Amino acid sequence: MPKHSRRLLRGLGLLCVLALGATACGSGDDDSDQKAVGAADIQAALKKGGSVTVWAWEPTLKQVAADFEKKYPKVDIDLVNAGTNNDQYKALQNAISAKKGVPDVAQIEYYALGQYALTKDVTDLKAYGAGKLAGSYSPGPWNSVKSGDGIYGLPMDSGPMALFYNKKVFDKHKIAVPTTWDEYVAAARKLHKADPKAYITSDVGDAGLATSLLWQAGSHPYKVDGTKVGIDFTDAGAKQYTDTWQKLIDEKLLMPVVGWSDDWYKGLGDGTIATLPIGAWMPANFVSGVKDGSGDWRVAPLPQWTEGADTSSENGGSSLALPELGKNKELAYAFVEYANSGEGVQTRIENGAFPATTKDLNSEAFQNTEFPYFGGQKANKVFAESAENVPTDWKYLPYQVYANSIFNDTVGKAYVSGTKLSQGLADWQEASLQYGSEQGFTIDK
Repeated sequence: MPKHSRRLLRGLGLLCVLALGATACGSGDDDSDQKAVGAADIQAALKKGGSVTVWAWEPTLKQVAADFEKKYPKVDIDLVNAGTNNDQYKALQNAISAKKGVPDVAQIEYYALGQYALTKDVTDLKAYGAGKLAGSYSPGPWNSVKSGDGIYGLPMDSGPMALFYNKKVFDKHKIAVPTTWDEYVAAARKLHKADPKAYITSDVGDAGLATSLLWQAGSHPYKVDGTKVGIDFTDAGAKQYTDTWQKLIDEKLLMPVVGWSDDWYKGLGDGTIATLPIGAWMPANFVSGVKDGSGDWRVAPLPQWTEGADTSSENGGSSLALPELGKNKELAYAFVEYANSGEGVQTRIENGAFPATTKDLNSEAFQNTEFPYFGGQKANKVFAESAENVPTDWKYLPYQVYANSIFNDTVGKAYVSGTKLSQGLADWQEASLQYGSEQGFTIDK
């Protein structure tokens, strides 16, 4: 395993976490010692006032924070952008290790939350009444904030997957919108033959896309039980994914550009990248970053691994959590609940966020929203249906941040050499298990 990758994880502060195990390294008390915090306690804290430091990069929270301060004049929300995902996680873990400068609230993506829950570095929100919100969220996000019997964050948004496709390009080449992944491969061949500069999508190795497609295919690669972990990328779902995606790689049907790069945005704008299988949070990025494609793009359900199925998966999404060393817990929880299940949800939707709350997902106003960018299509209907069809039995590793950081060192080789995708997954599995063993996890073989 590359030395730079090991240094990355040590920089994230997980060495102590994993080597000593959850009970030895955690900064908080055992869940059983938590005392229930009632609504009266939270209202008293709001009346008294104080400050809450929130670390988050999600832009719609700016208006939510302003609205919260207006509603509760004695509360000051200090919204800090400490970096996006890995940059913030590094800063957060450094603050936790130093026991200094820890925020009261932190945005933590679903795939990363498990490591903080395992070490008790985030607070179990059951004591604050979070359990009552169980029925308020779509299954994927709610399952992602739970660990064992605990609830370690409230879902802020969700990323049920859909297929964004360039209708103008599809119409030009008389390509039908694919409903299965086999049809997707056939569409890729037809498109690239008609226009060698055009590709069905871009991919040079993306851990998030790979795990989302494995999830949809019914693969269950990660087995997690506390500090006992297992990984197996050889089940039927994984085989479906590797067999199909290998065809796209072998036949050079994937544009070799990195996502979110200038070339990627250019390809989406000029039609040389014809589809994007990604989360429902993507529309705002099309509007702001792919202006030339306005009116050309549409949204369809994610292609299926089995004809006639309707299974989806999640891609991205974040929670708001309370670091255990943070202060003003009652105020912090009040803000998180306001932002993620209260009045703040509608504010965030109006500013382009995609909700995790079923009430909003199923509302007539939400589902009937027309998207001018997508030719007036009511795209939220597609997204909401996708959210309902996400299997809830998916698990991430408690060190998924690290595992994802070595994806391109292992699976990525399949995109640039003769290594098969299945072998790349096997290498990723071995490297991830080796790291887990080095850090004190019990490996389930």
